[in-house]
Amino acid sequence: MSTAPAESALDDAAYHREATALLARIEATADRWLQDDVVDIDTQRTGGLLELSFPDRSKVVVNMQPPLHEIWLAARAGGYHYRWVGGHWLDTRDGSEFFDALSRHASTQAGKPLRF
Repeated sequence: MSTAPAESALDDAAYHREATALLARIEATADRWLQDDVVDIDTQRTGGLLELSFPDRSKVVVNMQPPLHEIWLAARAGGYHYRWVGGHWLDTRDGSEFFDALSRHASTQAGKPLRF
């Protein structure tokens, strides 16, 4: 039995709104951590692509995939695809939640616990 989420029910405008909000939330959290001296993390956003750079020079990249209505996450551990289902971004393979995965990967790459 597959744990992959069902197809997204978002139209193009709703996808853009939810995906843009996701990138803004990540960017705001990282900026707050940098300001509060939690972790030396840099962000760079170009359109629908957001790069998080960590002290060890590793990166986590989050980007919008509008044609598929997905969000893609690339970390040192691999690449992951997420689709909006039931008010959450869920992994298309195992159904896990995006912010849980982002927090896990960022924590590993930062060398300290981080929670988005």
